[in-house]
Amino acid sequence: VTDTLSAALPGSTVMLISPKDSSLISFARTVENGVFTLKNVKPGAYILKLSYVGFLPLNRSITVAEGPTVDLGAIKLKPIAKELFEVVVKTARAPLTVRGDTVEYNASSFKVPPGSTVEDLLKKLPGVLVDQDGNIKAQGQDVKRVTVDGKSFFGNDPKLATKNLSAEAISKVQVFNGQSEQSKITGVSDGKKEKTMNLELKEGFKKGGFGKLTAGGGPATNADIRGETKGNYNKFNDKQQFSIIGLANNTNQSGLSFDDYQDFRGSNSFNWNDDADFGFSSGNRFISFGDDGDENLSIPIGGGRGRGFTNSAAIGANYNYDTKKTKFSSSYYYNQSRVELDALRNRRTFLQNGSFNTNESSNQINFGGSHWVSVRFEKTLDSLNSFIFLSNSRLNNTNANLNSLQQLYRNNANSATDVLSTRTTNSNATRANGFGMANTLIYRLKFKTKGRSFAASATWQVNSSDGQANQNSMTEFYQATTVNEYLRNLRQRNTTNSHRNEYKSSLIYVEPFAKKFFWESFYNFSLRFDEVDRDVNDLTGIDAALSVRRNDTLSRYYKNNYLFNRIGSGVRYSFKGLNLSAGGAFQQFTLDGRYASDQTSPTLNTINRTFTTVVPNLSLNYDLKNNRYLYGGYDVSVQMPSSRDLQPVINLSNPLYITEGNPNLLPALQHNLNTGFSIFNPANFTNFFVNLNYNYNVNQIVYAQTIDPQTLVTRTRPINLTGGQSVGSYLSIGFPLKKTKASLNLNGNVNIGENLTPINDVINRTNNTNYNIRARLDLTPSDKFTFYANADWGVGNTRYSVNTGQNQQILNFIYSAEANVQGPAGLYLNSSLNYRIYKNDRFGFDQKVPIWNASIYKQLGKEKKAEVRITAYDILNRNLAVSQSAGQNYVSDERITSLARYFLLSFTYNMRGVQSQMRKKNYF
Repeated sequence: VTDTLSAALPGSTVMLISPKDSSLISFARTVENGVFTLKNVKPGAYILKLSYVGFLPLNRSITVAEGPTVDLGAIKLKPIAKELFEVVVKTARAPLTVRGDTVEYNASSFKVPPGSTVEDLLKKLPGVLVDQDGNIKAQGQDVKRVTVDGKSFFGNDPKLATKNLSAEAISKVQVFNGQSEQSKITGVSDGKKEKTMNLELKEGFKKGGFGKLTAGGGPATNADIRGETKGNYNKFNDKQQFSIIGLANNTNQSGLSFDDYQDFRGSNSFNWNDDADFGFSSGNRFISFGDDGDENLSIPIGGGRGRGFTNSAAIGANYNYDTKKTKFSSSYYYNQSRVELDALRNRRTFLQNGSFNTNESSNQINFGGSHWVSVRFEKTLDSLNSFIFLSNSRLNNTNANLNSLQQLYRNNANSATDVLSTRTTNSNATRANGFGMANTLIYRLKFKTKGRSFAASATWQVNSSDGQANQNSMTEFYQATTVNEYLRNLRQRNTTNSHRNEYKSSLIYVEPFAKKFFWESFYNFSLRFDEVDRDVNDLTGIDAALSVRRNDTLSRYYKNNYLFNRIGSGVRYSFKGLNLSAGGAFQQFTLDGRYASDQTSPTLNTINRTFTTVVPNLSLNYDLKNNRYLYGGYDVSVQMPSSRDLQPVINLSNPLYITEGNPNLLPALQHNLNTGFSIFNPANFTNFFVNLNYNYNVNQIVYAQTIDPQTLVTRTRPINLTGGQSVGSYLSIGFPLKKTKASLNLNGNVNIGENLTPINDVINRTNNTNYNIRARLDLTPSDKFTFYANADWGVGNTRYSVNTGQNQQILNFIYSAEANVQGPAGLYLNSSLNYRIYKNDRFGFDQKVPIWNASIYKQLGKEKKAEVRITAYDILNRNLAVSQSAGQNYVSDERITSLARYFLLSFTYNMRGVQSQMRKKNYF
């Protein structure tokens, strides 16, 4: 491939296309001398399409005859004439184009069945991988962000766009490396890459609304009629986007987005403001606060797709307005779920001499509802000044009920049968309400001197919650002679009110002091006020004779003031893709705490602690061009103790598991080393990715256990220990077996870790070695047949120092496959099989769970806007949620009865935009 002066055009895109349906047969890119080769081409007629930036694309009809080679000679491309440019962009579109690190796919060249989502389209694209949970990898790396026409779509959750937008609405799919937020603020590249995908809409779908409505129902299973309804509507143009999505079902389809567990936890579980905390690497302050939980919610939260029985409803709206100087985006989202779990759990705890078993059966019903509102406004005042305003808020309410029977068996060395030691019945109920809001203002200033910049941010964050928990438990100690009567019969009513205010500010200044060097300095400030009032009341009697007495031992009131300051500086070298930085920061954390059993106490106990640390930071990011990327770094992260762990208060709410705080805790430091390399070849879509990391813990916060040999009651207290460490590695490779038709992806990881836990004053060293190997085969020969197969082999070896006889190996194997077939009379068949195997020979655990789903559907009407589908879920009636794990001194497994076989008859109607009038087969 040459220009009109016979100069070679390396990097030209070469496509071989079928003249029947424009499907892509093979592709390549020219090498340095302009030569290209297409291998394994069957004899026949084809269209050869060549493209190069700045030149007119060329289409040529060719015939491949029998023989070893076909030499096409020199092919010349003409420069684009300005007056012909509009004709070119409308008619000459290659199925795939590479511009620098951007890969652009022409969606119409990759055929998918009618009614397919964007997720179905992505599975057909070379170099793109979508797993069974909808997570996306492109060029071997995770896609963190998906935009629609360059605008955010319901925040940053990629699945909301890929699962709700129709494939037929998409004109192009663009994959590229986006900048980090700090790079955008300072204008200086920090070398960080964020894999981003942009979905460009067809012109026809920008001229009118489009969307989809689906409703389905089926016969009763478990005394409930199964049904679901979902829909979305979108209306986009060049400046504005509006979308609304919603669903309701009782088929274990959890919400549209946002993890259900976080919805139960509420606003306190979110860090609202990462992008405004400047320093080192966009949002990473190298300090975190320990998780205090909800203070009042002790019932474990579970659920989600495939576990238990879930009823869900959700609705959301998204609006964007985008001009050159003004960008506004907003979204509202509401999600509620009711989850019922019937679970069997087994746990063996290892002691220095012997072990004991915990068997539990429980019924749990949880409800959570959450409103979430997000607003982002960005204004460019002029070429040098701009500001951003962010506001996020959440209002949620939850309630949960738990009934359980827990039995503890002591290992009997003289018998094959364990001896029952303790039995506890629980009946607990909780409710909670929470509110959270964070408002952030960011100001950016770019000076006329290239590379010089300044940014400032201010944040106000508030979180408040109130809740009540009622607990009734009866414990029988069969082996004990003397036990505190309080542990035998426990009836409590706990109320908790908490309020948190936080004020934060950050500054960053970047100064170029040489052509390739930049000096970065930053300052972070945070002032946080926490106030928690927890009242625990003991109940006696019944109904009208019920007596309520405050329990001062378990009740607590505390006020904590946290002051955090960090100042740091570093030097960055940035030139031709090489980005090196070295720096350090001095940070100081002060805790001023007051606590007592009640706020009316005449005196409050105090906790006054000041922690000072110096944290280094080294990083290397090297863009080697040609889609090769090398990175590495060293840093120290700091985790502060949670306020709950610092309170010297004994918590007896669970009579078999008693906790106590430790006011002498120190911050935990973790030294982190990591390095990695990735390469992506856009000519043959081979990708390779490798990563290594090492972590070493200093003053790690661990929970020391004291287990009573008579009652088996476990008491825990947080302490600091040094010495825990871990090593991890990850390797991934993907390549086409046959271009556009078949591809294979292989990846694996090895993780080795050592955890330290004091058990009855003896340090237990738990060594874990975990191996995972995964393989995925994609067969996409045509739009009439696709096949995806996955295999995941996981092996975990656990070794204990306190009881080596309990060393074990855990096996988790998962095999899955999905096929889509177009049959006669316009019928389509979809079938999937997921086969899971869980084994632990040491404890006789062997569980196999095959899940087979299938559906048949047909498009109706002249324009194929309607669809009728019959779906069968779990045809073999074998669904059971199973898991197993090994911890510091225990091994556990869990089985949860879940929604099994059911059938749905559903109807779908597609609302489509104004149809484009361009001819689909107009070759230039």
